[in-house]
Amino acid sequence: MLEEAFIVGHIGFGLSAVIAGAVAMLAPKRRGRHPRAGVVYLGALSGVAATAIVIVDFRPHTAFLLLPGGLAAAAAGLGYLARRVRWRGWLGHHIVAMAVSYIALLTAFYVDNGPRLPLWKLLPAISFWFLPAAIGTPILLRALFHHVPPRRLSRDHLDRSRRTGEL
Repeated sequence: MLEEAFIVGHIGFGLSAVIAGAVAMLAPKRRGRHPRAGVVYLGALSGVAATAIVIVDFRPHTAFLLLPGGLAAAAAGLGYLARRVRWRGWLGHHIVAMAVSYIALLTAFYVDNGPRLPLWKLLPAISFWFLPAAIGTPILLRALFHHVPPRRLSRDHLDRSRRTGEL
């Protein structure tokens, strides 16, 4: 009974994270919906991670899923931190970290559930590990090119680079 309660909570947190992440990705990048959905995503992902740790105690054969799950949680935390602290180049770090987090979250889901999903069960098992990244990486690159301005190098830096052969 306790195991089922954690699984139901895990599913609820996971569904909330997937929806909130999609809302954040699709929302205009300004105050309001985007940061609110991002905070919901981070909270839901924290719930996914916490319940996953407990579920692994009940089902040790699922422990390997803590790797993509841990990556998802760590990347989301880094993306949130980049946004909050606003270190140099924070926007690129934020976009990459949040995209990696979402891709890792979906990877863990498909690795665990793909063999039982319509259409997905027709794919080879290895594709569950790589398909989310194959689909998400071009979307990530498009977001970077759209939202992150190209790095502008100062004239002094360019002159110094030419003299030393670095760039």
